Amino acid sequence: MFRTRWKRWQTVAALYAVCTLYLLFQGGKTAFMLFCILNVLLVYLILGRFSGIGRVEGSRKLIHPGKHAHDYRFSAGTPLEVRLTVRIPGFYPIPYVLVRDRLIRHDGQMIPFESSFVPNWRRIGEASYLTPPLRRGLYRFEETECSTRDIFGLFEHKGRIDTSLSFSVLPQTIPLRGWQQLQRGMRGPYSHASAPRSAKETTQINGVREYLYGDRLSRIHWNATAKTGEWKSKAFEREALPRTVIVLDRDESLYAGGNAERFELAVSVAASLVEFGLRSETAMGLLSVGKRTVSFPPRSGADNRNLMMKHLTSVDPDCPVALSEALKLGDARLEPGSLAVLVTAKEGEEALLAMQLLSRQGLSPCLIALRSDSRGAGQSEWLRVIRGKGWPVFSVRQLQDLPSSLEGGVA
Repeated sequence: MFRTRWKRWQTVAALYAVCTLYLLFQGGKTAFMLFCILNVLLVYLILGRFSGIGRVEGSRKLIHPGKHAHDYRFSAGTPLEVRLTVRIPGFYPIPYVLVRDRLIRHDGQMIPFESSFVPNWRRIGEASYLTPPLRRGLYRFEETECSTRDIFGLFEHKGRIDTSLSFSVLPQTIPLRGWQQLQRGMRGPYSHASAPRSAKETTQINGVREYLYGDRLSRIHWNATAKTGEWKSKAFEREALPRTVIVLDRDESLYAGGNAERFELAVSVAASLVEFGLRSETAMGLLSVGKRTVSFPPRSGADNRNLMMKHLTSVDPDCPVALSEALKLGDARLEPGSLAVLVTAKEGEEALLAMQLLSRQGLSPCLIALRSDSRGAGQSEWLRVIRGKGWPVFSVRQLQDLPSSLEGGVA
């Protein structure tokens, strides 16, 4: 870049020397006018260094329907509109401004953007562009580069705006109306630690929650509803909370190559279960074994949900060992008596061995099998063996199948 710029200045200097010699040796009005015009153009090119683009200022805004101005959490598959408001100090005329932006994902993937605008008489302009549907992950915008050229396109002048911004793209989820298996687990058949009164509520108010369809009028919190303008319900303390642990399989060999979408499905299934646990006031936990083992003990409430969703936002399939070995590494973090929901695309003896390990650790295992083919779950011998032991199995090929599979019963 510097070399090209130096060659251009050499060309201008050579042209100026030729015009000067032409004026000295030829003389006349033509030579004089040509020399004056060249001087005016040269002054214009030099003043371009003081155009003010080097001290450019600006701000960034993410636009998405249904989101508040400062809520930078979005769902996977969502395109975002980015608006940059740019102000250029000074008085030098600028024909246009080219804006270059970079969006970087937590794994290092970079998405470049380029836009342009013509500043108004106050030297203010707005550049906007639409991102492609974004994958799950943590994203950040780096510094924005603004540049402009003179009317001849010879020299480019640049400036940078510190509009760094970070935001999260949460896993895609699907709402679950109910899950009979979890309701039965609350009452005790799958957990000796959950008493029959586990789902019984006390009369002690424990805060305010979002209104759920079917809540009685006596449960509506009228003061909170009037203040917020949205329906709110009373949340009551429970005498004992059922415990459920989601076990996410992160075997890197299982999701390598063209199977990356299956891991995204596994994360979306886990995130949907976390959301369902929050709505049903269930103590949900998460075990995720990879290069770094992450465990969240079963707890209820929005704080625990936010921590699990934060982990699911940036988790990668990086477990160097098989599923059964991963469960042995994380067995100390599993509480006996809990309902363990294993989310995996593993099939055959490996999946059966994982279910047996969970059972031997004192948990009530439940399998959500991510199938890539159209075969029914009952056509696989290993699934029939698991079902024969009384362990529930649900087959899911895509996220839209999850509600019907869970709410419809065992596959």
